[in-house]
Amino acid sequence: MEKEQLIELAKEAALRSYSPYSNFRVGAAVLCEGEHIATGANIENASYGLCLCAERAAISNAHAQGHTKIEAIALACIDADIQVSDHELMPCGSCRQWIKELAPKATIHIAGLEESFVIDQLLPMSFSLDSHKDT
Repeated sequence: MEKEQLIELAKEAALRSYSPYSNFRVGAAVLCEGEHIATGANIENASYGLCLCAERAAISNAHAQGHTKIEAIALACIDADIQVSDHELMPCGSCRQWIKELAPKATIHIAGLEESFVIDQLLPMSFSLDSHKDT
């Protein structure tokens, strides 16, 4: 699957966001094992600590369907003002930690940016437990 196709699926997922508090819709699409696509959107809650980011929703969706080999992740922050900063497009720290553990070899594509990333670029010196093996 092409990078742009995966980004389009992330944009479509963002349209299903529940974000009445921030009005900041985010979608994610993950490519698993070369074939399967799982998507997710951010879901907010009045108790902000209970919010779920699009990246974690999509990764959870993939794992719940039995797809654990994630090859690529596309993110789309369709309400971000990219004229202000590319930083509004980046995954948060919690999502970076999830990607490090659950999709450590995935290529990360972000709508609006030409460059793609790997998690070690976005989360250098990451936390891990010695007993955990990268998959």
